[in-house]
Amino acid sequence: MKSAFIQTFGCQMNDHDSRRMVHLLEEAGYQVGGEMDQASLVLLNTCSVRENPENKVYSMVGRLARIKKERPEMIIAVGGCVAQQEGEKILKRHKAVDLVFGPDQIFHLPRMIQEVQAGKRGVYTGWQERDRKLQNFIPDEELEAGTVEGGQGMVAITKGCDNHCSFCIVPKTRGTLVSRELDNILAECRDLIDKGAVEILLLGQNVNSYQAQGHGFIDLLQAVADLPGLKRLRFTSPHPNDWNAELTDLMARHPVICKSLHLPFQAGSDRILELMRRDHNQAQYLAKVAYLREQVAGLQLSTDVIVGYPGETEAEFEETLEVLKQAKFFLIYAFKYSPRPGTKAAQLEDDIPTEVKEARLERVLKLQAGIQDQILDAHLGTRQEVLIDAAHPKERGVMQGRTDANLRVALSAPDLEIGDLVPVTITGRREHSLLGDIT
Repeated sequence: MKSAFIQTFGCQMNDHDSRRMVHLLEEAGYQVGGEMDQASLVLLNTCSVRENPENKVYSMVGRLARIKKERPEMIIAVGGCVAQQEGEKILKRHKAVDLVFGPDQIFHLPRMIQEVQAGKRGVYTGWQERDRKLQNFIPDEELEAGTVEGGQGMVAITKGCDNHCSFCIVPKTRGTLVSRELDNILAECRDLIDKGAVEILLLGQNVNSYQAQGHGFIDLLQAVADLPGLKRLRFTSPHPNDWNAELTDLMARHPVICKSLHLPFQAGSDRILELMRRDHNQAQYLAKVAYLREQVAGLQLSTDVIVGYPGETEAEFEETLEVLKQAKFFLIYAFKYSPRPGTKAAQLEDDIPTEVKEARLERVLKLQAGIQDQILDAHLGTRQEVLIDAAHPKERGVMQGRTDANLRVALSAPDLEIGDLVPVTITGRREHSLLGDIT
């Protein structure tokens, strides 16, 4: 049997895309998994939001090129956002690469591979025809192809983004915003629940910009949360501009909607936020956080932070630290600014020295570590409901799961199965996670 290996970089949307590709490849007769070095087909599903993941892709392509000298029959494919961004350049730069395709071409994967096998090196980075109000970009014949992993099913509700933040390449690699029809989404969710999904994760570059046939995100959230058999509902990532009190109130009152929220703020300075084209200021963001804290018991927040944006002064960076202190996120994804090709920010001078960016990032991470310590300590002795999603990779007899608020918990309970929801008393903690006993 032909074998395929998929290496996924980047966000949960890329994870979702890779799951779709696994199904398509299996339907085409491939066995997916095993060792990369021995695979008939190696597919890199790439991310270009930051410079570092992009560099990792090219490093891996270099390694694969050396393997291909010994195994010339190996097919090397590069998909995802770097593929959409670079296109033909990848084939010219790396002679070992056979296939380059963007996110909109996923469902043509079997045909594209056949063309490679027929001797054609190909680049497929065009866009599907986009109806900006509605596009069921999961074809009807693929609605039942979703998989459940760790008790969770992923469902893409939008793709692309219309915000055009100055630092972000997503509109160029994922295109303009399109939303799926509500019934199309619900059909996929029902299928995943029938397959054993306890939890569903709704995905989009900006989920709360969802609009289809007169339905907004709040309508979709309510409809999915009400599906029989569903125990937990998550979504990522919303934009602060589209977050409102009605969504907070729905999260507070509906028991199925998880009490965790990823709400990127990026920078604390109003001037930098304006340059970033974020269309909100610090006070507006913190007011929404305050209302969330007031209404949603047990809420845990996560966020994205960029340090060293062009022109950021030390005083403006201090404002970022102040937001961290006030918002008290459990988890942050913090990055040094790196220019992305084709973005507005790339036209600016990248004038913050690398050592300054690194020092600022270190201060952010040090502050955040202390905040996370406080949050974990506050959970000691509490009772939580934990969704078991994996066996511990190193400790025999230990299972792992997540609380409603998305905190990781490990417990010694070898008889538990993935997908179980169990009551747990928190008895201890590790550096970034909790320990518990079934109660």
